[in-house]
Amino acid sequence: MSGLLDVGARALMANQVALQTAGHNISNVNVAGYSRQKVVLNSVEGQFTGGGYIGKGVSVTTVLRDHDELLTRQAAAAQSVQAGDGVRSQRLLQLQNIFQGGTQGLGASINDMLNSLGDVVSSPTDLTARMVSLTRMDEMAARMRSGAQQLQELGYAVDQQLASDMDHVNTLARNIAAVNEQIASAKGNGQTPNDLLDKRDQLIRELNQYVQTTQIPADDGTMGVFVGGSQALVLGNVAASLSVRESQSFPGSGQRALYFTPPGGRPIEMSTDLLGGGEVTGLMRFANTDLTDAGNMLGRMALSIGQTLNAQQANGLTLDGVAGNPLFSVPVSMPGYSSNPATVGTVAFTNPAAFAASDYEVRFTTPPAGVVVRLSDNQVTNVADFTVGQVVDGLNFQFTAPGAAGERVLFKPFSSAAGSIQALVKSPRDLAAANPINAAMGTTNTGTLQLAGLQVGAGFTPPPLGDTALPPTYPGGIQLRFTAAGTFDVLDRGSNPPTTLATAQSYVPGQPITVNGWSITLQGTPQVGDTVNVGNASDPQYGDWYTRDAGNAKALMNLRDTKLFDESTMADGYASLMAQVGTRTQSALYAAQVSGQIADNLEASRTAVSGVNLDEEASKLIQYQQAYQASAKVLQIAQNIFDNLISVISR
Repeated sequence: MSGLLDVGARALMANQVALQTAGHNISNVNVAGYSRQKVVLNSVEGQFTGGGYIGKGVSVTTVLRDHDELLTRQAAAAQSVQAGDGVRSQRLLQLQNIFQGGTQGLGASINDMLNSLGDVVSSPTDLTARMVSLTRMDEMAARMRSGAQQLQELGYAVDQQLASDMDHVNTLARNIAAVNEQIASAKGNGQTPNDLLDKRDQLIRELNQYVQTTQIPADDGTMGVFVGGSQALVLGNVAASLSVRESQSFPGSGQRALYFTPPGGRPIEMSTDLLGGGEVTGLMRFANTDLTDAGNMLGRMALSIGQTLNAQQANGLTLDGVAGNPLFSVPVSMPGYSSNPATVGTVAFTNPAAFAASDYEVRFTTPPAGVVVRLSDNQVTNVADFTVGQVVDGLNFQFTAPGAAGERVLFKPFSSAAGSIQALVKSPRDLAAANPINAAMGTTNTGTLQLAGLQVGAGFTPPPLGDTALPPTYPGGIQLRFTAAGTFDVLDRGSNPPTTLATAQSYVPGQPITVNGWSITLQGTPQVGDTVNVGNASDPQYGDWYTRDAGNAKALMNLRDTKLFDESTMADGYASLMAQVGTRTQSALYAAQVSGQIADNLEASRTAVSGVNLDEEASKLIQYQQAYQASAKVLQIAQNIFDNLISVISR
């Protein structure tokens, strides 16, 4: 009798556990990270009798979770990559919004500034036209500063998000360590703590949203969690911490770095190249690469435009007959950033047309020799001696003393140029619109020579003024004297008698003739003995002609066609910047889309194994309910038999 009761009781308890497990699955269907559980049943070994082995029912061996370790890790890694790509693409969209086109964009202000000089060319004495040009210059500088300010605010927002992410990472690491301890304690009873394992897996998945990890299980049931390939963020029930701060390699540079701090240890700077995916990695890449590159492109534009216009302004004369002062405030040199205060390096700006929008790193190999690395594309330039300087991409790198072998110095030549640019000239009289030289046809010329153009360029030195004789016997300057058909001599009129500088030079109508940093373009046919005198526009022999001359204003306006930005002209430079930012943004959006699809597919595969199917669980409920009712019927029948037996015996 007791055997039948035991079989029924065991069956009743087993089916009750199965029903409870199915109910547990249904109630956790919407819980993130929950893995479907199932009851493992075993037949109880039968009892031997003369008539054979009689079964003794069923028992519950354990409750297991449907779980695929490989799929879980693959899904977590894919979600980590997707999180990094996603946050970077979002920030790049914000960056793209800073560099907008249209009439309110920076490109429009640059073109408005250059085009406004056309009115000065047409009417050099019109103070209103000059004032409009100066106003356009001030507006262009203001938009440069506004763009730099928006980049700075975007960088600040990224720093705040990184700080928040670090709090989440460190909290998750501590929680994983605590669950590790609970799992190690629970496994001492020989059974698997399914819900704790799910909780730990979910915490690890959440951690991978911020920084990609690798996991290594231990014999006691705990899970070691590692970042950067080998740094133990969680080991057993002990958690380390992560933080984002300025790089120790380049103090003062603002370059962000991730630090790993072991329990009771000192912070260790980690290489971002080893971090893999995760939101932190995406933000670090955006801040140290995308945002830096955008700042460099904007800073290069500000510095190139400022230096180029300043150089041309210095070549002209104001309405008061003096050389023009700088139009914009731009730096002439920038310091380097090194962890060694004794290594002092500077970079000076020499050629705006050669600038590349990049940071640079000087690495000393055998001091004073080393290399200059352009960080945007890792192009290397070997340098024999940094103490005498080395020009790379229009930048002159020089050190007062060489660094030690293996020492690195970071240079950010364009990082602050846009944020500090200011328009300096406020008075319309101070716009240097006139050429510093003047040209006059000889009074005895018999040919048809005419002046078609006169312009000064880089390296120009104004001719000396005339001598003190009245009238001046040989006013300072250059004379072109035509000696035969199609040839001329060049004479220095600053000496007495004039010194011949060159003979039998070829003359082609409409082709510029260049001398001492200036060029003159003539049209017409000269006769032997015809002359052209070119001298200092301030020379009394020319009177106040410079007040009505707009040669330098025309040269300033023509700078819009000068190639300054990777073969793009000054007028088109902003469009090129927008294109580069837009291309990078579209590439990041595509990468986020691809990694998102991969992550979704792997998560779907993981869910197919571990997820709860309500239809399936509902069918199990019916199955286990029927088995439970049948088990109860066995007990009921056993009870009836027992009652009948007792009734018979008691008679």
